[in-house]
Amino acid sequence: MTERAPVLSVRGLSVRFLMPGGRRVAAVTDAHFDVAPGECLALVGESGCGKSVLASALLGLLPANARTAGQALLGGTDLLAADERTLARTVRGRLIGLVPQSPAAHLTPVRTIRSHLRETLAELTGVRGRAALRAAAEKAAERAAFPAGHLDHHPHELSGGLAQRAATALALVGDAPLLLADEPTTGLDRDLVDRTVDELRRHVDEGDEGGTGTGRALLMITHDLAAAERIADRVAVMYAGRIVELTDAAAFFGAPGPRHPYSRGLLQALPDRAFTPIPGLPPELGDLPDGCAFAARCARATGACAVPPPLTGTVACHHPHQEPGTRAPAADPLAPETADRA
Repeated sequence: MTERAPVLSVRGLSVRFLMPGGRRVAAVTDAHFDVAPGECLALVGESGCGKSVLASALLGLLPANARTAGQALLGGTDLLAADERTLARTVRGRLIGLVPQSPAAHLTPVRTIRSHLRETLAELTGVRGRAALRAAAEKAAERAAFPAGHLDHHPHELSGGLAQRAATALALVGDAPLLLADEPTTGLDRDLVDRTVDELRRHVDEGDEGGTGTGRALLMITHDLAAAERIADRVAVMYAGRIVELTDAAAFFGAPGPRHPYSRGLLQALPDRAFTPIPGLPPELGDLPDGCAFAARCARATGACAVPPPLTGTVACHHPHQEPGTRAPAADPLAPETADRA
């Protein structure tokens, strides 16, 4: 069987912010990942780790003091090298559908949600005529569980959850090959979280019927691990601007579990698991240590962690939890006696 080309292929994506006084903030460092047709990749991590900066880089929405490096291929377009005209006319909405993190800020305050949907439908789908646009807008709203009775409301009249559903409805209109959902469940109760992520999953699955290799894909940025577990095929864990683990969702949430100590800490912090927080705080992105950024919070850290670990296979860690059937490495002479090697 021929391997299917990825919808999105990211290689070495880095983002630096140039600050006053010559200081540089390393918001994203050397990100590598693919998103295949029919796949949902969940990018998870604590707030401030660089997830949304990565999303903004893909869309060309970074501020003027940002500098990017690397490559992000979507079809024949390198998103990092594309000019604003290309991004505005051929990428946003058409190649990438965005569910933004702060939907109210992306909605025009003087226009109703129905007006937003009508304009988007006319631009991206070619639907014309008042009656046809009205019906299409109501269908688009229903798809994202947005109540028809609120279509004629303005953004300021909506709750945070309704604004989120309006943004989701708009993102799904163009049936873009890549759906980028940045915290799509913010402000929603658990039932609506499940319904929203199920609709995002359905959008991907329906676009990949027949396995033609030209289907849709979903990159979901979230701190909601329950939502990620519900729909993700793979999970990428980000810490202090770096992807530290990239693995199958079934193995991540089930057995054998994550291999990176930070990834395990995220899961163990959940109320339905150990409900144990990770000690300490993440480092400032403008003042990262020379070695592993997680070492100061990690019970497995040793002297080897003074050097940054490469992402080899699925995990970037000098002392990852071992895969079943593998032998643990020899003890580090600088390791504390209490270090857990299990």
